[in-house]
Order: sequence, then C-alpha cells, then structure tokens
Amino acid sequence: MPDALMLFAAGFGTRMGALTADRPKPLIPVDGKPLIDHALALAEGYGPLRIVANAHYRADMVQAHLAGTGAQVAVEQPEILDTGGGLRAALPLLDADPVFTLNTDAVWSGPNPLQALARAWDPARMDALLLCVPLENAVGRKGGGDFSLLGDGQIRRGGALVYTGAQIVRTPPLSDVPERVFSLNTVWNALNARGRLFGLPYSGRWCDVGHPEGIALAERMLHADV
Repeated sequence: MPDALMLFAAGFGTRMGALTADRPKPLIPVDGKPLIDHALALAEGYGPLRIVANAHYRADMVQAHLAGTGAQVAVEQPEILDTGGGLRAALPLLDADPVFTLNTDAVWSGPNPLQALARAWDPARMDALLLCVPLENAVGRKGGGDFSLLGDGQIRRGGALVYTGAQIVRTPPLSDVPERVFSLNTVWNALNARGRLFGLPYSGRWCDVGHPEGIALAERMLHADV
C-alpha cells in the first residue's frame, strides 16, 4: 500500500490568467483556503503519508507555504519537467513504490479519493490505478472524457470518464522513459499495452479548478453538500 504522496504543484497556471500573476495556482484560495491545502486535507484524512510537492513557477512561495507542514518540496529548475519527469525527479524524496499522486487544481466532494484508491489497489494485476469520475459528475470540466472502463477494470482511451489527477502508480516504469521531460501519459501508454493500466470510477463529485470559473463552481459544489 502506498505510504507516499506526490502533489503536482509546478504548473504555470496560464488558464487562470491574472489570478496567477502574483502567486502560483496551488495558492489560489477556494472556499477560504489555498487549493493545495484542500489536497493536504485529503492526505490528512487518509492517514500518515510522506508528502512531496513539486514546484517551478514561484517555487519560493510554495516552499514558504508548506514550511512546517512536514511536506517536502522538489523544486524543478531550470525547466519544468511535466508530470512524468517531475514524479521521477521527486523519487529520492518520496522513497516509495508505489505512490499516490494528486493534482492540486481540483476540489472533491464525496469519499476520500486516496482511501478509495487504496481499497481497490491490486498489485498483482495493476501497475497504475487511475481514479476517474463520470463526465456528469465532473464539475467545471471543459470538453469530453478521457477513458472508458472495460469489464475487467482496465481502461482505454476515449469515453465518458474524466481522469481526476488522483492515482496509485508504480515507480519503476518511470525509468524506462529516456527523456528528462515527459508526461505520465507516456508511462500509461506503455502500461496499457501490457494490460497493467486500470481505472476506478469515483462515486462523488470532482471540480476542475484549473480555470477561473472553477473557483465559484467548486465553492457551490462544496456548500451544496453541507
């Protein structure tokens, strides 16, 4: 079972426009607290985890915000490494296999996503388990879905399931990628070809806060369930 969590917090947040002129996207407040704190609350609700966040744009602000939380920061310089490269670069700090990952530009309403993943994780069959939400429960989603679920739990590209940014993934396949900068999609494609890429539908709701309209949508979603 994973005992480490990677928080992806290194993006430029360009879709946020002026909101990221003076701060990185993970520090934009939603419902009274920065986005990254919503992710930290999920980790706290799961239980003890070694937490690493990557940072690039205004990395000093991410470091200052996380000081004293126990979370470590892997600063990506001079270039941003994308999700796959960023996760691989953080492995010395994570010191784990497999690991959880979470995006920091989303808010959840429903069961703890890390607990849901942990309950469904089967290392005998899986090298990655992606938590996906049906399109109708993906608040603020622009565009269609990412995956479809097969009868045995494997997933394929295309369909009405939206990847939420939460997953359990084994780390050895990261070493198979020769590039320094690469997306986790590269790893998933290789796992898919080997029948080791699985998906889990999420029973709650999830809001994409990667764009400005997502802030109000997330706050309405959270308060609708109070």
